[in-house]
Amino acid sequence: MVRNMYGQRLNRIDKGAGDFATAADVEAEKTIIGVIRAARPDDAVLGEEGGQHGDADAVRQWLVDPLCGTLNYAVGNMLVAVNVALRGGAAAVADPFGGEVFFTDGETAWERHDGADDAPLTPTPASRLVDVNLDPPFPSAPGFRAVDLLAHPAFVERFRPRVVSTTLALAWVAAGRRAAYVTDGGDLSRSVHFAAGIALCRAAGCTVTGIDGAPIGEAGRGLVVAADDETHGLLMAMIRSRS
Repeated sequence: MVRNMYGQRLNRIDKGAGDFATAADVEAEKTIIGVIRAARPDDAVLGEEGGQHGDADAVRQWLVDPLCGTLNYAVGNMLVAVNVALRGGAAAVADPFGGEVFFTDGETAWERHDGADDAPLTPTPASRLVDVNLDPPFPSAPGFRAVDLLAHPAFVERFRPRVVSTTLALAWVAAGRRAAYVTDGGDLSRSVHFAAGIALCRAAGCTVTGIDGAPIGEAGRGLVVAADDETHGLLMAMIRSRS
């Protein structure tokens, strides 16, 4: 659905604070919910565009972000992701234009590309590339500002920054294409935007915490995902020195 509607003149649906959706977001979410409903009619679904479907207290709840990177998509940039996660279980992150699906059953993580054999995801810091999310809001400022991390002398010495506006970056950490990903925010563990990527990175063996180094959860703040403990430790030291 995301591929088929790409390049069309799509009306923007205002969501406030500069955020918006398009018909592609809405139609993609309907399609995903249809797939889930056909297989699991009693499951609940929380969609970014349509909100809650089914009992919010259901044992099984799906979190759906049908088009992460809507602004990119709307201006003709193909850097987008589709995120689907079963809370506390399986998850998938798709790159609609790259033909890749990164997925986990909650224990192991794999990549599927254009019908080729599935390959296990292997994180590595070798690229030294770190994606930093600079999209507002910035709830932890002034204690933490992502832009300050980019200006840290040790960051410049050790890493190379990238600024990406889609959670596809989390899948890239799990796949070994990025050394780490950093974003501000509140509890992202139940976010339709981040839940799938977090599940993927955990299953791949990445180090996953909040920007304060604590486990992510209800009291969590933001997200630091790194390919290994050493990279995570270096980033945390830089964040704490700036705080």
